[in-house]
Amino acid sequence: MEKLLDISKKPSRLILGLMSGTSHDGVDAAIVKIQGSGIKSMVSLIFHYHMPYPLSLRESISSAFAGRTGEICRLNFELGEVFAKAALRCIEKAGVKAKDIDAIASHGQTIYHIPPEKGKKGSTLQIGESAVIAQRTGILVISDFRTADMAAEGGGAPLVPYADYILFRMEGRTRAVQNIGGIANVTVVASDMDDVFAFDTGPGNSLIDEAMKHLYNKPFDRDGSIAERGKVNINLLVKLLRHPYLLKRPPKSTGRELFGREFLMQILKGRRLKPEDLIATLTQFTVYSIKDAYERFIFNKHRIDEIILTGGGCKNRYMLENLRTLFYPIPFRMIDDFGIPPQAKEALSFAILANETLSGNPSNLPRVTGATKKGVLGKITLPLK
Repeated sequence: MEKLLDISKKPSRLILGLMSGTSHDGVDAAIVKIQGSGIKSMVSLIFHYHMPYPLSLRESISSAFAGRTGEICRLNFELGEVFAKAALRCIEKAGVKAKDIDAIASHGQTIYHIPPEKGKKGSTLQIGESAVIAQRTGILVISDFRTADMAAEGGGAPLVPYADYILFRMEGRTRAVQNIGGIANVTVVASDMDDVFAFDTGPGNSLIDEAMKHLYNKPFDRDGSIAERGKVNINLLVKLLRHPYLLKRPPKSTGRELFGREFLMQILKGRRLKPEDLIATLTQFTVYSIKDAYERFIFNKHRIDEIILTGGGCKNRYMLENLRTLFYPIPFRMIDDFGIPPQAKEALSFAILANETLSGNPSNLPRVTGATKKGVLGKITLPLK
């Protein structure tokens, strides 16, 4: 434990964050320098690297979503090897050495997430074996960030709001950080951490991506070009916007278990839509569900000065144009404006959470997750000597 104790006393740390992309298209690695901890943290993104998954691995991850136990077991170790390789490549490309990195923060690949509901306890599973990452890199690894919050009866998500507050708080202004990954989520960043408010708004790119794979054999709608050609089916859109999840009050979180392939198949059943019309309708479902979430749960509590957009939705021109129209006159800013590439944001956020773990600080927000207690998140794995 000497190495861990040495790290915990450092005035500044280099932490490498690892995050599997929300479309399971690759792994994002970010080397982050952090001075201090808590609200006094000074965060600098040093380097970001994206390593695409080969097609065979993407197919294995998709197959694991179906719950085949043996495949999940094998994939856990295979992803550990892939994450370790991404970390080592990021270190090499950044021009630093493995011994310079104090810790690796690995979120892992979410296979299944069950939020607590109606008195039933929740559970979650992220894979990408931390022991493999630690052994291949020789670096301490912090992983499994969500489980401690869920053990305290929280939803285990969203956890990024703590990092959003560190990165984007501004005295006298209230910002909304809107992420559109596979699932869309928002963090309301007020001046005081006690006023931070966050939840998953509903689908992000998940349904669009599943439809693109099913109809076009493509992973996503590049620039929203197919949606732009389509005509929105108003009857279907109205029905989708009545989904019970959208009406549920926060704290709440969701995932592909609800807004994924199975839900898409339900939408397609008995309906004959032109492919481009379906993509347009699903894109507007994301857009309007985000606006609906603000109307129901945010605007009655907060005056939003600006919205910071991050995630894959940043690259969907059609989605962005419709969001700007719906939210006018609230200005939008891209995450790039803050020197953070969209692909680096999640890895950077978990590096911040790992820094809090090493500092012994709680980093879940019970107001956000519904947990009964604040707590230090993550499990620590040391390489064998």
